[in-house]
Amino acid sequence: MQKRSIEHVVLERGEVAESWSRLYDSLTLHTGKHMSHLPGMRFPSGTALFVTRDRFLEYLHEYRRRFALPVESNSEVTSLERENGHWRVGANGQTLTAKAVVVASGIISNPRVPKVPGLDEFRGEVRHSITYRRPDEVRGKRVLVVGAGNSAGEIASELGREGIDTTVAVRSGANVVPLQILGIPIQYLAWVIRSLPRPARAVIVAAMRKMTELRNGPPVLPRPAVGPLDAIPLIGFRLVDAIRNGSVKLRGGVERFTATGVVFADGTEEPFDVVLLATGFRAALGFLGPLVQTDERGFGMRRDRVVSTDQPGLFFVGHNYDATGGLTNIRRDAPLAAEAVKNALSRT
Repeated sequence: MQKRSIEHVVLERGEVAESWSRLYDSLTLHTGKHMSHLPGMRFPSGTALFVTRDRFLEYLHEYRRRFALPVESNSEVTSLERENGHWRVGANGQTLTAKAVVVASGIISNPRVPKVPGLDEFRGEVRHSITYRRPDEVRGKRVLVVGAGNSAGEIASELGREGIDTTVAVRSGANVVPLQILGIPIQYLAWVIRSLPRPARAVIVAAMRKMTELRNGPPVLPRPAVGPLDAIPLIGFRLVDAIRNGSVKLRGGVERFTATGVVFADGTEEPFDVVLLATGFRAALGFLGPLVQTDERGFGMRRDRVVSTDQPGLFFVGHNYDATGGLTNIRRDAPLAAEAVKNALSRT
């Protein structure tokens, strides 16, 4: 927006980088630093290849300072309405008027919590993984982690390494890929092959899977119905290794809760004190109400990656996710959205 001389303001529900600051302490980006920066500012030399959460927080604050971004903190958007060719934006009891709106509200503030029978009967603690910070919170307790995504894998393996009684419940399986191949982050390879025809990419993925099995043995986790080309895979072998060495136990999907634990899909019942739901997120679009349609993953329907198909003057950043990583897609979509806004304003 600055490069295109477009007057704008950034409405932030909390403080800059607040969502990232709430993630678990041990978080380290799966994408290498070369694919984890935002437009116009790379990480300085000497930064580790895989950036820690704390280092990324420093980067985001420095990014705001360097570009003097017009961020209004503690400005939660509660409503968005189209009126006479403009947008009326409700935030903290005030109303702003804008010719265009870019929705970049992410997913972290909208955790997905599945409805499981018996949840009201369970006398233990049920939390979404977004609330987890460190192992000390659950030390001495029997913990069930539900899910097979990257957060589930990292949290469960961390708890297992700390000697905490940990079980992971996996209903539909996971595609597991290495964090690196010959020292090259897997996302870099995904970026290189992204433009190849699908059959060619499928052959490469199959060869990687074969190489992984020859090196690490047969898969520990069941394979899901969709392959790694169609869903974000579980990156790295920490969870697999933890299951193999016995520090984390593997069970199937959760069928229902009981007063003291859960019953799994195979009919077995086990007691737990804490259940961490690593069950993902949906796009945070509540303030849009019925103004837009969403796809099967909850993202706004759009064309050209960033332009709303439902409303004029509405654009999205952060609604494209694939194996190259969310930050890579944000870096790709930000200039597209800015250019689309410029073109839209030129027509008004």
